[in-house]
Amino acid sequence: MNVNVEKLEHNMAKLTVTVAVDVFNAATVKAYNKSKAKFSVPGFRKGKTPKEMIEKMYGKGVFYEDAVDIVLNDTYPEAAKESGLDIQSRPEIDIVELADGKDFVYTATVAVKPEVKLGEYKGITVEKTPVTVSAAEVNEKLAEVREQNARIIEVENEKAKIKKDNIVTIDFEGFVDGVAFEGGKGEDYPLTIGSHSFIDTFEDQLIGHVKGDEVDVNVTFPEGYQAKELAGKAALFKVLVKEIKEKQLPDLDDEFASEVSEFDTLKEYKASLKKEIEEQKAKAAAQQNENNVIKAVVEKAEADIPEAMILTVADNMLNEYAERLKNQGIPFDQYMKITGQTADSLRDQMKDSAKQNIMTNLVLEAVAEAEDLQIADEKIEEEIKKLADGYKMEAETVKEIMGEEGLKNMKADLRCQAAIDFLVAEAKLVAPKKEKKTAEKAEKED
Repeated sequence: MNVNVEKLEHNMAKLTVTVAVDVFNAATVKAYNKSKAKFSVPGFRKGKTPKEMIEKMYGKGVFYEDAVDIVLNDTYPEAAKESGLDIQSRPEIDIVELADGKDFVYTATVAVKPEVKLGEYKGITVEKTPVTVSAAEVNEKLAEVREQNARIIEVENEKAKIKKDNIVTIDFEGFVDGVAFEGGKGEDYPLTIGSHSFIDTFEDQLIGHVKGDEVDVNVTFPEGYQAKELAGKAALFKVLVKEIKEKQLPDLDDEFASEVSEFDTLKEYKASLKKEIEEQKAKAAAQQNENNVIKAVVEKAEADIPEAMILTVADNMLNEYAERLKNQGIPFDQYMKITGQTADSLRDQMKDSAKQNIMTNLVLEAVAEAEDLQIADEKIEEEIKKLADGYKMEAETVKEIMGEEGLKNMKADLRCQAAIDFLVAEAKLVAPKKEKKTAEKAEKED
């Protein structure tokens, strides 16, 4: 195999790979053995027809397509390694020479890792994210806890009317043009009024009714409704109100505080909630400060990122997204139908994020290189032990699973984190500029 490398514009390169004719011929034999059972030739049992006979009947190139796939899979990884390039995209393959008795020649056009021109990166000045907790935030958290400890009780008054936030138990059946439709029937269904669980004004039309009422609810399905046969259609739901329940919130007093916390008084509990919120916001602020520093450094750097590299990362992001949906029990094809999107449109939406991720990683790698930041073997071992402890496995087993490539990626990730730590330590975090009061605003406050 011979590999010729041609550097192109915008950090692209073309590999011209020449594969000896005998190697390609061997691949046609593999292709023949793989697919010979598919051919039926008179006078021969299926799968026993000689290669030459099949080629005579179907043409010399009958096995070329499979042979090309075999050769590409066998030779491209080695050609990429031999090129010495830091390849950052999937190859775009073009066949140059494919003929009987001749060497097989193809080209692979790839993106290579761009060089980064760092701007100012030490002592970057960014506004420090403030950490403040208002009384309203504490009260909001208190309300959440109160809601979590609410009791659901049945409304005993037979004349009590349904109101917002009530939980009603209903039987219902839906009709379109007088005909019941599939999936439109339910019994003993608990519905919280105001939750907007049902379409249109379904819940609103139950307000004011009492237990035992039979209610006609008229609604219209939205145009983009997932069941296409119902989209945009008017429907009538026959509803029977069987039960009405309401939430009973506990009083906000010392007794409540002692029941939901380790504190004896509401005052102490609120102080604890404030501290908890402060800690959460401080952690979030530290992350935001880090993000702001990185963003500022990235904005001052320059790199010519090839489109092929962006598309490769966007493809990876799309595959990860599809995998997450699958883990949630949502097939990707079904998600596409429900949302009316395509894989291409989703990929396009991800391209900006992909480009930003690439640029950020390139800059962090460049900073690590410029500052000669190294990751000690002990740090790698420490991270592996954390993984091993998390999965309850032996460290050596984790290493075997990760393999050489996984360990290499871990070291690269740790080096990028070291670059982040360096940039944040060097940065100047200043208090945000206070908004100047306008004369009108000052007058109102006075």
